[in-house]
Amino acid sequence: MNLVIIKYNAGNIQSVRYALERIGATATVTDDHEHIAAADKVIFPGVGEASTAMQYLKERRLDQLITRLQQPVLGICLGMQLMCKYSEENDTACLNIFEEEVKQFKPQPGDGLKVPQIGWNTIAGLKTSLFDAVEENSYCYFVHGYYAAKGEHTIATTDYVQPYSSALHRDNFYGVQFHPEKSAAVGEKILTNFLKI
Repeated sequence: MNLVIIKYNAGNIQSVRYALERIGATATVTDDHEHIAAADKVIFPGVGEASTAMQYLKERRLDQLITRLQQPVLGICLGMQLMCKYSEENDTACLNIFEEEVKQFKPQPGDGLKVPQIGWNTIAGLKTSLFDAVEENSYCYFVHGYYAAKGEHTIATTDYVQPYSSALHRDNFYGVQFHPEKSAAVGEKILTNFLKI
């Protein structure tokens, strides 16, 4: 399988590569348009800040390329958020693959919740083959201060401050807010499922 991880300035790329190797998959890390377009599967990772990441994608015309991809694409963390319509993080227009908007967590005083959310939380309402053989309320690992609102493309939800989309799906595009590469056996199962799509 020709598996590509998109190389850009918001990377948790090495940990994604290692996780794929643990399930027997080898990925090429590249920002080359032809290599990305020719891949069987594409992973769009991300850790960082929305506006600088979008600027980088636009400078290299990766924004146009990603939205035109026909093969299965998996966005992870910031990668998923950039696939949404808009992010409140520095007032950023994103790729508009998913119509959901990305908003900042605003905990109420006294509820004891810290932002960003860092740590393990459950995923529920699981839909699509991305979650085959993954149990409801499985724990995954999150690190984020912004979240995608629930909407028509939501295929998993998590509750922190309020319920939000922990996974999205539209056509050949999938996104997960959590880090499957840091989510132990559950994360490996989700990555394995993606490679089977």
